[in-house]
Amino acid sequence: MAELVLGPVLRHVDATSATVWVETDGTCEVSVAGHRARTFQVGDQHFALVVVEGLEPDTSTAYDVRLDDEVVWPEPGSDFPPCRIRTHPVERIVFGSCRAAKAVPGALEADKLGPDALDAYALRMKDQPEGQWPHALLLLGDQVYADEPTPRIKEWLAQRRGDEEPVGEVVSFREYAELYHESWSDPEIRWLMSTVPTSMIFDDHDVRDDWNTSRPWREQMARTPWWGRRIRAGLASYWVYQHIGNLGPEELARNELFRQVTESTEDVRGLLEDFAEQADKEVDGRKSTRWSYRRDFGRIRLLVIDTRSGRILDGPERLMVGDEEFDWIEENASGDFDHLLIGSSLPWLMPHGLSHLQSLNERAAGLPGWRGRLGEKVRQVADLEHWPAFRASFERLAGLIHRLGSAADAPATICVLSGDVHHSYAAQARYAEPTRSRVLQLVCSPVHNDPPKIFRAAFALSWAKPIASALRRLADLRGISPDPVAWRKVSGPHFGNSIAFLEITGRSSRFTLETARQGRGLVKVAELGLPTS
Repeated sequence: MAELVLGPVLRHVDATSATVWVETDGTCEVSVAGHRARTFQVGDQHFALVVVEGLEPDTSTAYDVRLDDEVVWPEPGSDFPPCRIRTHPVERIVFGSCRAAKAVPGALEADKLGPDALDAYALRMKDQPEGQWPHALLLLGDQVYADEPTPRIKEWLAQRRGDEEPVGEVVSFREYAELYHESWSDPEIRWLMSTVPTSMIFDDHDVRDDWNTSRPWREQMARTPWWGRRIRAGLASYWVYQHIGNLGPEELARNELFRQVTESTEDVRGLLEDFAEQADKEVDGRKSTRWSYRRDFGRIRLLVIDTRSGRILDGPERLMVGDEEFDWIEENASGDFDHLLIGSSLPWLMPHGLSHLQSLNERAAGLPGWRGRLGEKVRQVADLEHWPAFRASFERLAGLIHRLGSAADAPATICVLSGDVHHSYAAQARYAEPTRSRVLQLVCSPVHNDPPKIFRAAFALSWAKPIASALRRLADLRGISPDPVAWRKVSGPHFGNSIAFLEITGRSSRFTLETARQGRGLVKVAELGLPTS
């Protein structure tokens, strides 16, 4: 009899349907709430995404998971409440990024990275009434660290392939799977993800630090003997573990690769890795695969942008996403809703000093000779690869947000939700021609990966006005266009492992940031009301 390896993970939920993802140790039929799906095989592993349809709106339904009609979840004697599919209107959203696995799987005590904020939240949530549970969870990148695994994974890799390159890093689908097993197997996280619908997007460490920062970086990686295997396994495993769950039933039905995979009775690893290899290629200023996606939560629209794989690096301008994909973003950013949430693993509005520095570095790295090589080296060492380092894309996004926020039917708020930068903050945007919408950059990072304390001083200084003014004057001298938008920090910078909340009522919303403290659970460190402007 097949056994459950990982999951269930509740993914796409709307008013009448849901999808539930599982991994098993063998071929079987998986059933959830009376709906069934056969597993598909990738290497030695087996997966299923069960589509549950015909649900009643605004209801809460407890469910179990059965493999060949044998109940395997929830586990007997569990201290957690039953996992549920809730089709209520979305009013509470939790988000964050950068969650490294704990050094000791399942341990609740803090490790050298500090207490896990999502773990702490799951422990609090399980004792709350269901009416206080969040309706959605958004994980904005770095769910697994392919290039910086835990000591346990490094030891496992050494036993598996000795000193074969890349030492201490994963390279195959099976090794990626071990990262997900370690990260998602904690009882608290497993229960949380079985109950709160979860959307995801990758960032660099899901593949490798600085992934696609520039064309020289990409050429450098292509020269290594193992990079081809890494990118094939990385994107194939992302498709299985994260991407397909971002899609709703109608999108899945139109997805030719999903149809091929789920209808096959053979191992589809080769099929997925060939797809991944093509998805990584840049041809004529475009990518063959769009990882960006859209979710509608009633009067809330969530638009999640791929800021890693979709980069265009070979053209005359470095672009965060290609023109074709940005056209799709602009098309899907329009509609009848009260709040627009733009999920971007990388912040759009950064500390002013860092923002100007990144635009300056982009210009420097494009110079010929030693100056360009120096600029490229600085970019990679200092991680200068956010939206301001892709100036054309930064300005296009600013223009899009201004058009949306100035329209007669503008949403009450336009919030860019981000992570990556290992400190949290809120910044409010102001345009020369004011918008009807309140426009904010909301950043929550990390969930569990607090960097050394010396980084805190550097991040705090990057907000200092004298530094920002000096760098902006230098940008003027270098011919960099004026910023299309002004912004000011309204909360932060905040440090430590954190999660953020958006509570939405009608056309008003509230942003709250909570940080995990050893022995104290989560402590509120920021709260910001976002009433209708």
